[in-house]
Amino acid sequence: MIELIAHNLAPIMFAALIIFLISGYPVAFALAANGLFFFFIGVELAPLSGGEITLSWPLLQTSPGRLLGVMNNETLLAIPFFTFMGIVLEKSGMAEDLLDTVGQLFGPIRGGLAYAVILVGAVLAATTGVVAASVMAMGLISLPIMLRYGYDRSLATGVIAASGTLAQIIPPSLVLIVLADQLGRSVGDMYAGAIFPGLILTGIYCLYVFVITIIRPKAAPALPIEARTLGSGALSLLVVMVAGTAIAVAVSLSIGDSIENGAGIWGATIGAIAIYVLAVANKTMNLGWLSRLAQEVVITLIPPLALIFLVLGTIFLGIATPTEGGAMGAAGALAMALAKRRISWRSLREALDATTRLSCFVLFILIGARVFSLTFYGVNGHVWVEELMSTLPGGEWGFLVAVNILVFVLGCFIDFFEIAFIIIPLLAPVAANMGIDLIWFGVLLGVNMQTSFLTPPFGFALFYMRSVAPTGNWLDKVTGRTLAGVKTTEIYRGAVSFILLQVIMVAAVMLMPELVTHYRGEASEVDPNKIEITIPGGDGLEGGGLEELPALDLSPPTVE
Repeated sequence: MIELIAHNLAPIMFAALIIFLISGYPVAFALAANGLFFFFIGVELAPLSGGEITLSWPLLQTSPGRLLGVMNNETLLAIPFFTFMGIVLEKSGMAEDLLDTVGQLFGPIRGGLAYAVILVGAVLAATTGVVAASVMAMGLISLPIMLRYGYDRSLATGVIAASGTLAQIIPPSLVLIVLADQLGRSVGDMYAGAIFPGLILTGIYCLYVFVITIIRPKAAPALPIEARTLGSGALSLLVVMVAGTAIAVAVSLSIGDSIENGAGIWGATIGAIAIYVLAVANKTMNLGWLSRLAQEVVITLIPPLALIFLVLGTIFLGIATPTEGGAMGAAGALAMALAKRRISWRSLREALDATTRLSCFVLFILIGARVFSLTFYGVNGHVWVEELMSTLPGGEWGFLVAVNILVFVLGCFIDFFEIAFIIIPLLAPVAANMGIDLIWFGVLLGVNMQTSFLTPPFGFALFYMRSVAPTGNWLDKVTGRTLAGVKTTEIYRGAVSFILLQVIMVAAVMLMPELVTHYRGEASEVDPNKIEITIPGGDGLEGGGLEELPALDLSPPTVE
């Protein structure tokens, strides 16, 4: 019996961890306690395992060095920078300005507010990378307006919650940083691979709203004329956008031959600056060249887009590492907040406190995961996982389907940080042995883990939505009407459709790897059989060839 336990200690240890997590014990301490407990058991059972268990007491002395290695991880240093950037932007009122302006832009069409929430959610995702900040900001600002003008409650709450989760897959996402670290890959490559899936998912959300407005027009009505405070002027905005695009194309073509890469990014930057200067001049000097709507849209959108360039553009151009990009983004967010005079010492202290809490949360989970992995690898747990996954029917496809089902189910109960630190290190070696591109694998799991924010019973985006949605009857000060509160069942019902859309996106990334693998560019194919090596000066040898070279005597010297 004891020999049987010794041979199966790895699955027993993993099952014990699941029991720990289900019991509600803090994850970091559950990992560490589970690892230490089974370390003691493994040392005692090592003589009975026939060499399968390699644990011994001196091995425990390596733990301090492993934990110090966690704290010296420069990649994870980007997490507090991006967290601080997102919280400062939330307090600066950027989300409020964006939602108000973009909502006015799309207001005349059915579902306009829903489109505005989705697009603003994508912009916030590319600037903040924090789900809580996006969902709560959009919920506080947009939900009362959507309820005021008759939006379906499930659609309104579902759009807001799902749009907030875009921060999980659109760079600079925190989950992509953690996945890149756990997979041993570049954060820049992970960001580049995730851009297309993030943008396509944003488009799928918009397409869903469009279908709803056709099938059920009353579920997402247009804004009434009296609510469109910025008036009309979409044609003026279209002209400005065309002009900015023309400038961007002209600049990128003119500098394309002089710089190695990034001509398009620099062109877009100069084009955006040009139309921003025009809009500011139009506002300050009352030139009348632009409509008020076009003017406000440009002035509101360009600063966050500039922040996106400061973070992602510098990373993709190779100017900064992700950690340095995060630092510049945090500084840029602070500068934006100061420029708008919407930051105080109190809000700055709150941002620092929240950043410290999240950073400590991640650090303690990672420390617990290191203690757990020390024991798990010592009992050959990685071998057990590899044999289990590699023997699944269907080969590579069977492995991918099983892994995605596992991650989806775990996402219903535990946080994405916990999944990344516990599960990914066990699956990465199996994926690498199967020849799976780890960047594609990471982005695929990142899209999957995005659903963890919407799946009951522990969907954090649903919790954030519940915390800002009115629970009881409330008085709308604009219309003077008393409106009913939002039920929890309506929030959960609204999330179901977007969960299905995210599952469709998971399948799309799985079936079309090129959505992610474009990050590698066009690799040149070289036939090793056609490689020729020419030695300079070879033609000048007597006889004109290398065959005339004297043979080298490589025999050892004779000692007399």
